[in-house]
Amino acid sequence: MFGNYINKGEFIFYPFYEYYYDQDAEYKPQELGYDVNIDYRGKYRAHEGLLFFAYGFTDRLAIEFEMAFISAEQQKSAGDISAMPKKLTESGLGDVEGQIRWRWNRETASKPEFFSYYETVFPLQQDKYLIGTKDWEFKLGHGLIKGFAWGTMTLRAAIEYDASENKTELGEYAVEYLKRISSRSQIYLGVEGTQDELELITDLQFKILSKTFLRINNAFGISSKATDYAPELGLLFRL
Repeated sequence: MFGNYINKGEFIFYPFYEYYYDQDAEYKPQELGYDVNIDYRGKYRAHEGLLFFAYGFTDRLAIEFEMAFISAEQQKSAGDISAMPKKLTESGLGDVEGQIRWRWNRETASKPEFFSYYETVFPLQQDKYLIGTKDWEFKLGHGLIKGFAWGTMTLRAAIEYDASENKTELGEYAVEYLKRISSRSQIYLGVEGTQDELELITDLQFKILSKTFLRINNAFGISSKATDYAPELGLLFRL
């Protein structure tokens, strides 16, 4: 989760809402249960409620778990010759994933912190095409963190395997900046990509109670295949 770290024995619970808005989302009718294997562009909207959990077992080892419930709508392109309806709507269980994170060393004045993570997305949505995950997905990533007087930088990248395509390729990669602007607030800026999708992410976090934080996140599509706009709002609890 952007701009957050977890300590030994700490539990994080983060319920949040996310909206997706894309004027020209790329889709392929064949991948949605129809008979044409051609890429088209059409309007896409989705509302998603998510639950995120994390626990720090040690100073080095942490686990994360996230599950989503989503309602999505893909509109048909004017040039689409398939039997797909004008609007394809699905709702239900979205992506469900777990992650293990390992810190190899602590940051020093001259050396950054190195970390690795392994993520699994579970195939729990077999009857839907627009939402959820039909087959196993695995990610293995590495990154480094270094603090400076002007903020903290993180670089990370992963490779991923998609069992439905039996293919391994470059997965998620990112350059991230984090700055605490007061004792109760921080700002995050990041550029994150996955293959040919690239987006700019902003995140503001405010401490509203001793262990409760308000997070306001926005993602803006930079490349044509990225979602145009995806705002997020949630409350983070550190226990």
